[in-house]
Amino acid sequence: MIENNQEDVSPPNLLNRELSLLKFNARVLGMAENENTPLLERLRYICIVSSNLDEFFEIRIASLKEQERRNPRVIGDDGYTPSEAFELVQKDVHELVKRQYSLLNQSILPALREKGVYIFKPQEYTESMMAWAREVFLEDVMPLLTPIGLDPSHPFPRVYNKSLNFIVSLSGVDAFGRTSSIAIVQAPRALPRLLKIPEEVCGQKHGHTLLSSLMQMFVGDLFPGLEVKGLYQWRVTRNSDLYVDEDEVTDLRQALQGELSQRNFGAAVRLEIAEDTPEELEVFLQSEFALTPLDTYRTAGSVNLTRIMPLCDIDAGTDLVFPGYRAKIPSPFDKMEDHPEHMFSAIAKEDLLLHHPYQSFDPVIDFLTAAAIDPAVVAIKQTIYRTGEDSELMRLLVMAAKSGKEVTVVVELMARFDEQTNINWAAKLEEVGAHVVYGVVGHKTHAKMALVLRREGRRIVRYGHLGTGNYHPRTARLYTDFGMLTANREITEDMDKIFSLLTGLGARRPLKLLLQSPFTLHGKMLTLINNEAENARQGKKARIMAKMNSLLDIQVINALYEASQAGVEIDLIVRGVCALRAGVAGMSENIRVRSIVGRFLEHSRVFYFYDNGKEQVYLSSADWMERNFFRRVEVGFPVLNPALKKRVIAESFTYALKDNVLAWEQQPDGNYQRVRNRRQPFNLQNHLMGLLGK
Repeated sequence: MIENNQEDVSPPNLLNRELSLLKFNARVLGMAENENTPLLERLRYICIVSSNLDEFFEIRIASLKEQERRNPRVIGDDGYTPSEAFELVQKDVHELVKRQYSLLNQSILPALREKGVYIFKPQEYTESMMAWAREVFLEDVMPLLTPIGLDPSHPFPRVYNKSLNFIVSLSGVDAFGRTSSIAIVQAPRALPRLLKIPEEVCGQKHGHTLLSSLMQMFVGDLFPGLEVKGLYQWRVTRNSDLYVDEDEVTDLRQALQGELSQRNFGAAVRLEIAEDTPEELEVFLQSEFALTPLDTYRTAGSVNLTRIMPLCDIDAGTDLVFPGYRAKIPSPFDKMEDHPEHMFSAIAKEDLLLHHPYQSFDPVIDFLTAAAIDPAVVAIKQTIYRTGEDSELMRLLVMAAKSGKEVTVVVELMARFDEQTNINWAAKLEEVGAHVVYGVVGHKTHAKMALVLRREGRRIVRYGHLGTGNYHPRTARLYTDFGMLTANREITEDMDKIFSLLTGLGARRPLKLLLQSPFTLHGKMLTLINNEAENARQGKKARIMAKMNSLLDIQVINALYEASQAGVEIDLIVRGVCALRAGVAGMSENIRVRSIVGRFLEHSRVFYFYDNGKEQVYLSSADWMERNFFRRVEVGFPVLNPALKKRVIAESFTYALKDNVLAWEQQPDGNYQRVRNRRQPFNLQNHLMGLLGK
């Protein structure tokens, strides 16, 4: 809703958050629709859209429903009431899902068959396949099933979030003389949804079938003596946002663990059912979960396409996947394999920049390895937001703590969907004597920082790593992010001050070079934007370029509109949600918004301001969102080295603005069009792989 200090922005000038997020997913689906994308990668993008929509319903639709319940008549910043927004959003999701399944069934699966990759349906089973399927069902599936016939003594079961379920229509009388009509069967979560069929059984090297197909074929075995009139798969999606009363909680970890146990049983927000489900069973399920036809999605295939993602990783030929890419270990890191102590002398000499995934994440691991094994290192301080269950980085911190070094780790327990992983790592670190803190209650610690304190002679020297992305080696191969290693005294002292603020108590201490949310990052961004506007009014050259995942903060958007009206040329590269409306005459005609969707997930946050030729460049962990500015601990760090600054500008903006393969451009109505022209095709990500890789 509009806040008092933001009333100067007219709601129609802002785009709806949820509708913008759906447009991003439409662009992701566009990668699957592009016939130049390898087939298994096209399938992967379809699965990614399904995964994204799951989270969209679990978080965003759940939020819309809550807004609708609490403030149904309040008009939001986008000009819609919650009810109006909800209807528009559901309409767009229905269209997107229909397009998704149509593409899968009519294009991708048939094309995969031509390449020898099959997902067999029950009606296609040969005699040998039928025998194999029955054996698998009887031996591996049926013992794990618990059919529940619905009657007064068997109420509707408590259904797990996004679990695969079947509703069975029955007729007949059972052993106790009960007349049965409906049963529920929940598929075991321990079993894979995609099953490999032996080549000697199906005659194909890459033959598969779905667990739901086996259920469909043999579920009658669960109801002897009764007639199975129909079996239909379905699943329900639930509100998965966690709520912890931060004013009342005394132990965040304990409170969070209590909430996690209930996450998968939140209020239902979506019902997915098989396309051929009878209307009376649809109505029955809707009634059970208090959902409406608008909340219900009939799917022309599996109700959970994410479950077929393993098919994307089979070895079925190099022409079906993106060409292999091995990230390069750049100089000087490539010469340190046997001499980790050289890491610190190299960083002391000059700031070092890494651009993942084009350049390897290994130097970051090597930096922490050197810190863990170097006897001169006395302390390591690290923030952890997402790192993964199997993390070499976390094992290094455990090793460092065991060896007697002072290890301080700020673990963000409220990192959505990674809460349990972070709780587990926090416990392991505490067991070996590390100092583990959970940041500041009410402010997620989203900053990406690692600080090493090393005794050199009679003084302690600080070495730091700052990044735009998580300390997660797997996603570092998939997400584009910058990381900088530095021994700059002012930057590393600022980092130490931030760590002290996170682990202790006390007044805010001024920082020399770093920007920090919730204190200085927002104000500095507004100041830099307004400075460009003032320069433009004075007839000076003025330029703003910014790259981020999401743009939602109303004050920043308003400042950008004013800068555009002053004559500032503004290019925004916003991968996902963007509430700013670009190219509107009299308001934003000097603003262009691009979205890059490709092989890698564009994730870095980079902010550029011409500043009378000084060219201020900041890298950050923060998007331009109200939550990042005011409800998170974030860091923005300047790129001071002229050569590195030149690199960041080129790799973040120059090449992205030349892209005419992966780029989409926002239109004044908020829709996006592919960037197409007659120039030679230019693919940003391919160019950077060639420039920075092997």
